[in-house]
Amino acid sequence: MRVLAVLIALAVSSWSVAAEPVLTVDQKTYSAGELLSRPDAVSITVADDASYRRSMTYKAVPLLALLPASQGSRYDTLEAKASDGFVAQIPLSLVTRGSSGGAVAYLAVEDPAHPWSALPNEKKSAGPFYVVWDHPQRSDVRQEQWPFNLASLTFVESPLHRWPQLASRSTDPLAQSGQKVFVAFCLPCHQLKGAGLGKMGPDLGQPLPVMQYITEPGLRAIVRNPAGVRTWPEQHMSGFGPQALPDAELDALVAYLKGMAK
Repeated sequence: MRVLAVLIALAVSSWSVAAEPVLTVDQKTYSAGELLSRPDAVSITVADDASYRRSMTYKAVPLLALLPASQGSRYDTLEAKASDGFVAQIPLSLVTRGSSGGAVAYLAVEDPAHPWSALPNEKKSAGPFYVVWDHPQRSDVRQEQWPFNLASLTFVESPLHRWPQLASRSTDPLAQSGQKVFVAFCLPCHQLKGAGLGKMGPDLGQPLPVMQYITEPGLRAIVRNPAGVRTWPEQHMSGFGPQALPDAELDALVAYLKGMAK
């Protein structure tokens, strides 16, 4: 019986180690325990968390401290992949700006012994790893640049270099602005004619461009409040209000998608 008890204890210990969440950052893997025990891990309070929509306090590591000092001129984007298929393309300059007065990015780490609360209208938390921002207004950090349920952070080329088909086909300045809106707000979940890695929503460019089967008022309504237009199992899109996506930027997004449909 004593031997059996020892074997069970070893099995439980091995399972616990194997089950500890890990995050890959530029080919280096960190466990939650390693990150939480780092000397630069601090407690931060985010006054208006973009995902929880309220004040939240986290144990977190400055994101810049986890990134190599230099990636050269080729890699200018930090690709944040979540476990649910969300893939944000965060300009690296947005992160580095934190060292010169801009918004400061942190990697919040969920302590398995003290799990975070569930996200609004979800059954899971934002953990185990979540990019949060201190004073996001300083750098105009957008809602989709707070990726949670993170699995990896990787240095890549900018979306337009990787997927030239994203480039606006219109000479209209409004459509050109809409291209940036699409990359920030839509590309994390949707592809466009095969461009992008997001798998949470349908491709908005093929087999038919979205503007050929959804009216402009319908598209605007879906962006603002998807559930008010249509619902489906496993619906993830919660919509973007005017505070997150101002009317002028929604106009630009529509102009971009119209141009891409021609």
